[in-house]
Amino acid sequence: MYRSIARLALQHQRCLVRHINSAARKRRSLPSAFPVLDLPLQAIHQHVYEANHRNSKTCHNKYIELNKKVTKGGGDNAIARHTQRNRKLLVQDRLRLLLDDEDFIELSRFAGLGLPYGDIPSAGCLTGIGRINGLWCVFIANDATVKGGTAYPITVKKQLRAQEVAIQNRLPCVYLVDSGGAFLPLQSEIFPDKNQGGRTFYNEAIMSAMKIPQVSVVCGSCTAGGAYIPTMAEEAVMVHRIGTMFLGGPPLVKAATGEEVTPEDLGGARLHAEVSGCVDHFAWEEKEAFEYTRNIISTLNFTLPEENENEENMRNEEERPLYSSDELLGLAPRSYNYSLDVKMVISRLTDGSRFQEFKGCFGTTLITGFAKIYGHLIGIVANNGELSYQAALKGSHFVQLCDQRDVPLLFLQNTAPSAALTLSVPQAEIHSNRIKAQGSMMSAVACASVPKITVVIGGCHGADSYAMCGRSFDPNFLFLWPNARVSMTAAGHAGSLLHPNSEHQQDDKEMANKMEHNLNKKFEEESSAFFSSGRLWDDGVILPQDTRRVLRDCLDIIKQQQYQLSTEKLQSVLLRI
Repeated sequence: MYRSIARLALQHQRCLVRHINSAARKRRSLPSAFPVLDLPLQAIHQHVYEANHRNSKTCHNKYIELNKKVTKGGGDNAIARHTQRNRKLLVQDRLRLLLDDEDFIELSRFAGLGLPYGDIPSAGCLTGIGRINGLWCVFIANDATVKGGTAYPITVKKQLRAQEVAIQNRLPCVYLVDSGGAFLPLQSEIFPDKNQGGRTFYNEAIMSAMKIPQVSVVCGSCTAGGAYIPTMAEEAVMVHRIGTMFLGGPPLVKAATGEEVTPEDLGGARLHAEVSGCVDHFAWEEKEAFEYTRNIISTLNFTLPEENENEENMRNEEERPLYSSDELLGLAPRSYNYSLDVKMVISRLTDGSRFQEFKGCFGTTLITGFAKIYGHLIGIVANNGELSYQAALKGSHFVQLCDQRDVPLLFLQNTAPSAALTLSVPQAEIHSNRIKAQGSMMSAVACASVPKITVVIGGCHGADSYAMCGRSFDPNFLFLWPNARVSMTAAGHAGSLLHPNSEHQQDDKEMANKMEHNLNKKFEEESSAFFSSGRLWDDGVILPQDTRRVLRDCLDIIKQQQYQLSTEKLQSVLLRI
């Protein structure tokens, strides 16, 4: 009898879940009647547009050059050794087998370029977000053609950022492990500190406690600390004669005990599948391993939208902006002085070029308002000049309004290149009020619980960039256009940092001029988008014409977490046999 009652209760619960899901599917967002931003290019804009377009072409060529460099990974010899001698698939081929298609967001593609210890293409690993059986998942895939998969400090930083994206957006995470371990000459920058190597395992435990699924595929070497990645994942797949997992490899065993042992006998797939139980699925070849992985993802407790919602998204997609996205190349400012009205940028990103402006007559150096991108309602905060006292107050109000309504925020950042000088008492009062208002806006942005996406379309300078949700204010995603500049003060404005004093002697003036010249040169070199992205200060450089598509994917990714049926935080990581 008790079993019958339990069975009836379970059936009732399932019917209730189906009813709730059905009701959710029938819900539709409110129809929008936002005004259209009809802002075509005018003759008066032509010279600025053409100058910006030329600069964008130069930046695009740089983008293509670096893209080719990172695509080659460790170079032709390393690729040949990887595929022919070791009989492994390239990381790009592994992703093709794992993901539904090649339409994925790759994170920080240029990370690892131009570093003091040399170029590490893509930081030695590919990270990003792609669909597996229709479900958005984060992937972290070692590229063993780059330094044999050795982990550099930038590699660790990139992996931690990918885990952070998975945590922030509650995305399942798949690890493709093929690593030679840490690069020992830089061990002091990899091992000991809070946000270094050990943080990877801490994050795995926290993600498990948050019910964020994790799957690991051992398709190469897993040595020393790297062996904990698959053992702490919920499910692990290992490839025969390719995957190995041990704390100390055969050379270390021989040095310590004099015993000679093969990698397969010491820590191969058969050993860990049949004896230790460290892996859950044994695969004869890589293709089979990725089939296992896709099947594992299909067991996750997510419910995806029905076809009618997909059709609605397709209808929203048809309401394209009135203007071509290619025009964004001429709207991407080569410098702050070449900025055009940011509403022109907005009109080339939003559905139907529609935009409902908020406080349009107040604080006009900041544009705020509501729009839709592929049917997703968003609040837009965009620089249209210096972030004045009135603009910061307006920004605070709008950010809190979006937080109240659970509307995601999009920041289009193009901040002023340098702080204004204080030369009089009235100016000091104005700047004091401005600082207080900007502090309020920073608090509003920091405390807003809604998802935030930042795109740096021009300058990312000084404290204004914090109020516009810079990296330190934890946006879900932050991207740069190739023309973007990231620095405390822009090149050419170093003079504002030096104390003006006409009473200095001639020698002092010459020294000040030389110092100013050196600072401007340094700012010029270190403020480029590619310098920034090489150090992982962002989630990647994207082309202006691709911005709308990238935003669509980001908003889809952010929305997915509402389809996970079980999200309560329980015990930590699952214990293996």
